[in-house]
Amino acid sequence: MVIRKKQMYRDPEKGKIAGVCAGLADYFGWELWIVRIIALTALIFLPQVTFVAYVISWFVIDKKKPGIGTHESGGYREETRYERSQDGSAIEVKTRVWEAGKAPKYALSDIEKEFRELEVDVGQMEGYVTSSEYRVKQEINRL
Repeated sequence: MVIRKKQMYRDPEKGKIAGVCAGLADYFGWELWIVRIIALTALIFLPQVTFVAYVISWFVIDKKKPGIGTHESGGYREETRYERSQDGSAIEVKTRVWEAGKAPKYALSDIEKEFRELEVDVGQMEGYVTSSEYRVKQEINRL
């Protein structure tokens, strides 16, 4: 297992204003809506401090470049399990409710769906290989 140093980036593509909350959510592995609720609550109870902290974060934290600092690009996030899907990509399975990723129940249903699709494909291949058409093509190729 390779452990990479995590860096925080703003993610304007996922963000509503400047992507600060989206960057925090990605950095800590939390759901984005939880970070937004925390920020909104802080803005209600400590408006000056929260506003100033957000603006400073907007200018201090670097904007995320494509393919940097996320689990999609191979970054490391603590206590996150990955399952491999059919196309080789990783299905992120969350271990805690507030983490980003799929709940194990939904990840399992996705994996079951992929296995059903694979089973159909294998059945079609078996049908073709055992057919007389396949044998005729093999005989023609041998000539």
